Amino acid sequence: MKKKHLIFALLCCSSTYIFGQKTYELSSPDGHIRLAVTLSDAISYDLICGTDTLLRQCTLQMNLDDQTLGQKPRLAKATQKKNVNETLTPVVPLKYSTISNRYNQLLLKFRGNYAVEFRAFDNGVAHRFVTSLKDSINVTDETFRFNLTGTCLLHMQQPGGFKTAYEEEYTHIDSHDWQPGSRMALLPLLIDTRRGYKLLLSESALNDYPAMFLESEGNGNIRSTFPKVPLAFGEDGDRSLKILKEADYIARTSGKRSFPWRYFVIADDDRELIENTLTCQLAEPCRLEDTSWIKPGLASWEWWNGATPYGEGVDFEAGCNLETYKYFIDFASKFGIPYIVMDEGWAQSTRDPFTPNPDVDLHELIRYGKEKNVGIVLWLTWLTVENYPGLFATFEEWGIKGLKIDFMDRSDQWMVNYYERVAREAAKHHLFVDFHGAFKPAGLEYMYPNVLSYEGVRGMEQMGGCRPDNSVYLPFMRNAVGPMDYTPGAMLSMQPEVYSSNRPNSASIGTRAYQMALFVLFESGLQMLADNPTLYYRNEDCTRFIASVPQTWDETRALHAKVGEYAIVAKRKGDTWYIGGITNNQKEERFFELDLSFLAEGTSYRLTFFEDGPNANRQAMDYKKKEYHGVKKGDRVAVWMARNGGFAAVLQPTNR
Repeated sequence: MKKKHLIFALLCCSSTYIFGQKTYELSSPDGHIRLAVTLSDAISYDLICGTDTLLRQCTLQMNLDDQTLGQKPRLAKATQKKNVNETLTPVVPLKYSTISNRYNQLLLKFRGNYAVEFRAFDNGVAHRFVTSLKDSINVTDETFRFNLTGTCLLHMQQPGGFKTAYEEEYTHIDSHDWQPGSRMALLPLLIDTRRGYKLLLSESALNDYPAMFLESEGNGNIRSTFPKVPLAFGEDGDRSLKILKEADYIARTSGKRSFPWRYFVIADDDRELIENTLTCQLAEPCRLEDTSWIKPGLASWEWWNGATPYGEGVDFEAGCNLETYKYFIDFASKFGIPYIVMDEGWAQSTRDPFTPNPDVDLHELIRYGKEKNVGIVLWLTWLTVENYPGLFATFEEWGIKGLKIDFMDRSDQWMVNYYERVAREAAKHHLFVDFHGAFKPAGLEYMYPNVLSYEGVRGMEQMGGCRPDNSVYLPFMRNAVGPMDYTPGAMLSMQPEVYSSNRPNSASIGTRAYQMALFVLFESGLQMLADNPTLYYRNEDCTRFIASVPQTWDETRALHAKVGEYAIVAKRKGDTWYIGGITNNQKEERFFELDLSFLAEGTSYRLTFFEDGPNANRQAMDYKKKEYHGVKKGDRVAVWMARNGGFAAVLQPTNR
């Protein structure tokens, strides 16, 4: 937190006893954030930042078949840890190569063989249930209820039910206008308290348990809700299954376990939302002994552009065939792009992944790709993967590098366990995974870092339904909790009032510089180049910049940020810095001055800069490329962005 206030608790944890209530106070290491945990007829806490109470009576309860954890709790023991300070080194570092995991902890153990664990970080709080019960248990419900103080602004996705691809547009609604019985919300949820703080709610260590949704109880009171365990399935086409019967519980699981963390990122500066790493800090540790084979990278993808290259060098009929995919491999090889994704159509049938489409000649493409240093990633439905348990061994034998698995569209306990089974089995065969039709990241990607990305976002596949006014929230919400496969890279750019697009002539809303910035700004271990290689060849200066952007980073610094309006972020890989910025449609233009104080002392840099051209407000493909030499620490750079615009830059040392 950047604000400083008086610290009311000198100790990280203290307790009081008043009128039959026991209260424990847990503070963050810097003393700014406090949890006041009350034990009475229930377990609840207030969330306090400085002198401001942001949440009241956050109630925790878990219903089992034979008891209710948190109801009339009887405390057996309270223990605390002060100033825990670990260093984490994620295998796939999307923000930082090393993360300081610093927190204070309070563990309350209760009679009945359960506990609640709290952690307070300098930028957030988290809690979870821990049970020590025999055998398996049925969790019939879990209640996490919190009460907003004052009228807050809620930013959220609201699906029509538990079956969802997590691709809804964000809605923005006053907390008192979110009525009981209206559509529920997905995680993450962003709460603007309108008192200087924003709270980002999500979860981590989501294992053998359903994902949490939220529903309104009225008057700013919000509570959790969960999908039930599916018991019977029926046919629903070649991509999925229909749930025919559900249990009366949300999870059947081990009685001795830790449950998922529920956490709030707390920010008094919008930049802190972008920089946070709480999903990683709360995730279970990596379960793979050897991770050296996991190689994040860019991928050329044919679906969005209709697999239809044209023009010079294309003397064949384009489509789902050998010649077209060799064209994609040649393009990837020229620009040092390590993968191509072969989407639907590479196999003879979606139901038979062992028989490639003869027009494609998959084995020849694998051989050709190996010759060109380009790996093959195959698209599959989740149902096909489930129906063929030996498939991954076959793919390893063939030489496939990774899988794009699609259409799960659920996050009940069965499906959460499916993700983990897939990640574990894929890792045994040195395959990475990109989940599409997916729920948001919740820690699996750190347990099994071969999970490089998730969709679960309203990305560019939505064509005209993907607008900067919505996408500008992503760095603060969806991408703030984990990797995101948005599939950027459009070379045909339009402003919304003139937008018209159909595959294979796919286009995006937003300027060309906006599209280039997304490769720096958006985080994904597998980052797609969604457009046609033909257009990338015709825009080689843009393509060379995009192909140079890393997918993993040593350091991330948000420079300017305002939720829903703009985000400008600098990222370092080794001694090279990249900067990307985007904005929305609300203003004709925005001006920023970038302070380059983050550069290394005594080093001179060459700055290569792509920004919106003077006519980008009408012709979105208008951009300018600039180059400056002798740039050094402390210099300032002026930036202009058109509406729905952006800019992208790289700073390379010249005296190393």
